[in-house]
Amino acid sequence: MSKRCNEYDRIPRDFYATPAKAVAPPIPYLRAAGIKTFAEPCCGEGDLVGHLESYSLRCAYAGDIATGQDALALDDYGDSDSIVTNPPWSREVLHRLIPHFARIAPTWLLLDSDWAQTKQAVPFLPHCSDLLPIGRVGWFKESKHGNGKDNAAWYRFDVRHRAGPVLHPWRGRGKDQAPLLTVICQHCRKAYEPQRSTARFCSDVCRQRAHRQRLGVTVSVTDAPSPGAVIEQSESGEALFRYVVHDDVERFLADGWELLPALDHTHHAEYSALMRRRDE
Repeated sequence: MSKRCNEYDRIPRDFYATPAKAVAPPIPYLRAAGIKTFAEPCCGEGDLVGHLESYSLRCAYAGDIATGQDALALDDYGDSDSIVTNPPWSREVLHRLIPHFARIAPTWLLLDSDWAQTKQAVPFLPHCSDLLPIGRVGWFKESKHGNGKDNAAWYRFDVRHRAGPVLHPWRGRGKDQAPLLTVICQHCRKAYEPQRSTARFCSDVCRQRAHRQRLGVTVSVTDAPSPGAVIEQSESGEALFRYVVHDDVERFLADGWELLPALDHTHHAEYSALMRRRDE
């Protein structure tokens, strides 16, 4: 499928330069995600690269099939935080590019909006986290109509995402309104909209559960060591964590254990204390 207009024949390889107006909408989302570098594996003559760099983003890789740099032939696009490209809309090529890009880095693709409504899109949409419609795009500079006939949208794909897309209306959003971007909770693996770019968990509950799992806290309360007993050490050099009944805290402290604060949203402090010991 081409970026079509009846006045012009289809351009080989869907080589349509990306206009500056089509690049502005995803910029707040890229910034909210902390994107500083990008790869453009379908760069054509570099229009999109130039537009992105005007927003202080750095291009880590730019290539195009027309110059012998096949995007599908590479499994790495340099030190890039994300892939941002206006790929061919030809389904045969596009459906090979989407999973390839998503495996390399989080990917923003400029596609026709109708694609998301087709059966062909079904296998790919679970890994699409965000959908940002931008209306019709002026692909044809010399056309009296200016725009193509297809509404376009930016799609964000991430192989780690499995919850499908969230629709973000672009028009009507205030300039000072923070953009919405879905990310994956590192504990429950559900999509959520973070309040800050460094957030890793969708809620305090998930954060505390992940914290407990990472600490390797046991379910039961550990008996206090008997006088003179040697407390087990971690062979990996990682910290050991135990629940200790309050009456035995002093004995653990004397043996080199550290008392930790109670975990939020739990009741363990009522019955026991969480303690930590590290190998030295």
